[in-house]
Amino acid sequence: MQIINKEEMGNLILKKIERTKRKIKSYEEMTQPIAPENSIGRISRMDAINNKSVAEAGLREAQKVLAGLEYMLANIDNPDFGKCKKCGTDIPVQRMLLVPHSPYCVNCSE
Repeated sequence: MQIINKEEMGNLILKKIERTKRKIKSYEEMTQPIAPENSIGRISRMDAINNKSVAEAGLREAQKVLAGLEYMLANIDNPDFGKCKKCGTDIPVQRMLLVPHSPYCVNCSE
């Protein structure tokens, strides 16, 4: 792992988990069923359905990130934590926090 120690990394992961949980809660509210009486007309209803689809995609992505963060937190004491599963090099901390569900460095993920 890079310059950051495991305790600092754990704190960063916990903060990111909390932010991601808040994001998921927000997305869940945006993906509630759209009542027919909530629309002004056909176009506004279609727009609401489209917005709901976008929110559902965001929800799925946030859930994937949360699962990756929780996996990282559970494995922080593993000797291979922060290492690429393919080439064994250190994965940058920023990448691990941005794409926690990827066990590969940037070069190996392509």
